Amino acid sequence: MSFFTSYREKRLWFYTLLVLVAIIATLIFGGGLGPTMDQELQGALFFYTMIAIAITVLLHGLITRPKKAEITVWLGLSAVYVMLYLRLGFAERSHLFEYSVLAIFIHKALIERALQGKKIANPGLLAFLAAFAIGALDEFIQLFLPSRVFYIIDILFNGFAAFMAIGASSAIRWVRKNISND
Repeated sequence: MSFFTSYREKRLWFYTLLVLVAIIATLIFGGGLGPTMDQELQGALFFYTMIAIAITVLLHGLITRPKKAEITVWLGLSAVYVMLYLRLGFAERSHLFEYSVLAIFIHKALIERALQGKKIANPGLLAFLAAFAIGALDEFIQLFLPSRVFYIIDILFNGFAAFMAIGASSAIRWVRKNISND
């Protein structure tokens, strides 16, 4: 008997694991290339990341055929994320992406599990707590790494990124389910 309730759930947990491995890899390669990169290269990478996100959103939209209300929510959330991104430093930007993606994959996997009949009381809260705990663990590990620095504010920011992502996902899901217009 499999632990996973569906092939989709298994895939979502696999994607979660990949994101987690990438986050852990940042501990190993601490400091990384970001601070040494010139502004043009950072701008190009930012542009590539935004294009990748836009393509992901567009493909998702083509698959689900969003209604006007959902498109409005998507545009509003995109504006908030872009403005937040522009106000953050390089390190905080990576936290925003990392923990948003991690939280979304955990959330989607838990929702899929619930849809397959397993009792999950509050997938959003559980996903937030899991992402927050991973963010806290990520930061606490840095206490023992000579090339890294522990910042309590990073734990809070990781949790904030997870909260925003799950909140955005839940808002879009609610609009898709409850508002019918063309």
